[in-house]
Amino acid sequence: MSQHLNKNRPKNLNLFTIRLPINALVSILHRVSGMLLFLMLPLLLLGLNLSFVSEASYFRILSWLDFWVVKVVFIGFSWAFFHHFYAGLRHLAQDVHWMHGLDQARYSSRVLMALVFVSVLIFTYLIW
Repeated sequence: MSQHLNKNRPKNLNLFTIRLPINALVSILHRVSGMLLFLMLPLLLLGLNLSFVSEASYFRILSWLDFWVVKVVFIGFSWAFFHHFYAGLRHLAQDVHWMHGLDQARYSSRVLMALVFVSVLIFTYLIW
């Protein structure tokens, strides 16, 4: 009987045609942003270490921050930070049973995406 059920299930193997609900998208992006933040740590620690070596190396690090490519990378990392931060707060709120209904979760996901967008815009304005 279980074989009969498996044959009748619809199959969609193209992952680009699947439309995820916003809650699933926020959850996946929370994991992606956490991974980016983790992978960014060695780069930030290296920059911090280089800035402590001497006054000249500190000013060299500062001069690198003027390149537009470096600014774009920092904007991407700021997205990871803001998304992970706001999604973490949302998950903590849901852990204490606040905003955990389906409609409330959809609403909080939309608010989260708006907060991340505004925060990244403000960060972009401040560093450019």
